[in-house]
Amino acid sequence: MRHAIAGSALVAVLALGAAAAGAFADKGEALSSAERKTLEQVVASPTRTPANVARDKYRHPVETLAFFGVEPDDTVVEMWPGGGWYTEILAPYVKHGGGTYYAVAPEKNLAKVRELAAAKPALYGHIRTAPFPIGSSKDVVPAGTADVVLTFRNVHNWQMGDKPFADDAFRQIYAMLKPGGVLGVVDHRLPENGDAAREKTSGYVKVSTVRRLAEKAGFRLAGESPINFNPKDTADWPDGVWTLPPVLTKGAVDREKYVAIGESDRMTLKFVKPL
Repeated sequence: MRHAIAGSALVAVLALGAAAAGAFADKGEALSSAERKTLEQVVASPTRTPANVARDKYRHPVETLAFFGVEPDDTVVEMWPGGGWYTEILAPYVKHGGGTYYAVAPEKNLAKVRELAAAKPALYGHIRTAPFPIGSSKDVVPAGTADVVLTFRNVHNWQMGDKPFADDAFRQIYAMLKPGGVLGVVDHRLPENGDAAREKTSGYVKVSTVRRLAEKAGFRLAGESPINFNPKDTADWPDGVWTLPPVLTKGAVDREKYVAIGESDRMTLKFVKPL
């Protein structure tokens, strides 16, 4: 269950971050040793798709979820789970602890999650789904019930296109969370000195942009981690972030070069809804 961060403690975390440029708050201790062991066992499970396991070296699931403090009895909401990479970890993990897992996305983007639930009901049949953006639907995550909301490589999508909805997305996420609840964000990191226009086309987004969106919605930054940094990624590729693995849009052209670079350089930010 989400342990609320007291105001004075949160202020101390933020003050530390402000005082030490480039320092990162390590929240891995938020999990007990037993909880971390359970998480490690789920990540090591043979039930995961081999192609997903191969990407652990880029996505660092144990360290990332430990940093966000995701506990197995939490109500966890994953935004736009896509192909279900994290679903294969989060759904069994929270089931083990009696928690609740929501996959939240536009209906067309929930197909893979529904396939998982149908194919392996013992592992994934308990998954709850809800639409996002919420719109007029009544089948939603009830306001003020989520302990943790997680979004992996999605904020850039909410910024792109003719009708960006990032502001509304963060407001809706804020409403889902309990006071003291956590929003965990991982996304492709555009350098702060990069052209802001590239946030509309490249798949990369600045940390300052994500902070602005979150803080505008009412969140406070509780910490950030270098867990998912990749210094080989210069974020200036011909086809944006999709030039790199796993998409590799250039095909055979310079493939070895891009594979050697690996997946993108990513921010890992932890926000808290104040008490």
